[in-house]
Amino acid sequence: MEGEMAPILKMENIVKRFGELVANDNITLQVEEGEIHSLLGENGAGKTTLMNVLYGLWQPDEGALYIRGQKMKLRSPRDAINQKIGMVSQHFSLVLPLTVSENIVLGDIPARNVLIDEKETRRRVLALAESCGFHIEAQAKVEELSVGEQQRVEILKALYQGAEILILDEPTAVLTSQETEELFKILRSMTSQGKSVIFITHKLMEALLTDRITILRDGKIVSEQDAKGATHAGLVEAMFGGKVTVREYKPIAAKDRSPVLEVKNLHVKDVRRLTRIKEISFNVLKGEIVGVAGVAGNGQKELIEAITGLRKVEEGSILFKGKEVTNYSPKARREMGMAHIPEERMKMGSFSDLAISENLILGREDKPPFIYRFLSNRFPFLNFLPIRSFAEKQVKKYNVITRGIDALARHLSGGNLQKMVLAREFAWEPELIIAAQPVRGLDAKTVEFVNERLVEQRENGKATLLVSYDLDEVLRLSDRVGVMFEGKMTMFPHDKINRSEIERLMVGGGGGEG
Repeated sequence: MEGEMAPILKMENIVKRFGELVANDNITLQVEEGEIHSLLGENGAGKTTLMNVLYGLWQPDEGALYIRGQKMKLRSPRDAINQKIGMVSQHFSLVLPLTVSENIVLGDIPARNVLIDEKETRRRVLALAESCGFHIEAQAKVEELSVGEQQRVEILKALYQGAEILILDEPTAVLTSQETEELFKILRSMTSQGKSVIFITHKLMEALLTDRITILRDGKIVSEQDAKGATHAGLVEAMFGGKVTVREYKPIAAKDRSPVLEVKNLHVKDVRRLTRIKEISFNVLKGEIVGVAGVAGNGQKELIEAITGLRKVEEGSILFKGKEVTNYSPKARREMGMAHIPEERMKMGSFSDLAISENLILGREDKPPFIYRFLSNRFPFLNFLPIRSFAEKQVKKYNVITRGIDALARHLSGGNLQKMVLAREFAWEPELIIAAQPVRGLDAKTVEFVNERLVEQRENGKATLLVSYDLDEVLRLSDRVGVMFEGKMTMFPHDKINRSEIERLMVGGGGGEG
């Protein structure tokens, strides 16, 4: 390992176990200076686990780590940062009320230093951003930034701390196609300065834009190759061990087309008390999927929160099964048969420190058969036998890969966590499903699994509101499509859906149906 030709990073024979589950099985990964090295694999393949080992979050059970030819033991993220390793996870760790520059220097302030030279901090942040080709306002509040801009702040934060090896965990999962293009330009600017990037992804087309590709399957490396000579078909074969069948979903004529959800003249404000939803009216019928397309930040979040009871409605009304629920609590709406698959499956869709069995009964933990009461119902107790039986059944039905129902939800991969959320939300035969970005960050096989479950619900007469920033997904699944721009919606009936017209409306063009 000694000498000038040593790679900037080598992880040698890494093994990481969680009980009987071997997440990383004798993995050897080598990263060269000045390259973008993609780590490709389906959800649960072991990609994030391996990078958590590299970043000092978890300790390997076997194997060794070499940085610039020197054997290292990283016991914490601070050790990793000291070795010039930075990591940007899928879930950002920014302090929203603080400015960009304050967030960037937050973890780099000496404990004894209570005074910060704001002018000098701004100067250093802007100089760093300029050197990487970033365009960002140092004094802007992070809560006012788009998701793509927040990601750049996370990258700048890592670079400010001296990172020469940057780990990006599913960095494009929350980005638009334009933001993804801008990200790759930034990464190329960084590698031209000698920095190395480990790009964790499940998206084949993005892996082909990197320099080298390492593919993991079931915790093992199954392929290593240069991106230049790789093919889409070859990557699919290595990633999944065969082809992934992509189904075409066609609308079906439901016998009963009565409205399940009706939104009338809706007005909603955001956290800054600015009106984000303006005069929106639409409905969702039994046995149909209504897709909502649009660039992120055009009111989709506020619309979902208003429908599910998480945000106050300023004006207008929401009817569910013909009954006005505008002022109903989220719990009351759920008990009426409204299911919610939230965009943030980790923060909003689960409790990471609860067991899978406990997560699967959330929302019904106070109802039979999961609870029994003594002494005139004054003393409720959880009934663990039916809880465990129900959890085992749902884990098997939805193919949630886990070491057991007692495992904590935070140990699940993104895809298995989403399967767990679906298993819970669909278990009680909901009549309305609000699905926000349900396949974001998932591999092709899990995407198909989720889509098939949504279509099954439609075929069973359920109504679904599908909100996604992925236009292909919206067009593929939806019976009707609503396009959101600046808080307003234009609806396209099935026979009038026109991709070019929808794309034009998404960026503020005129026209459209409905």
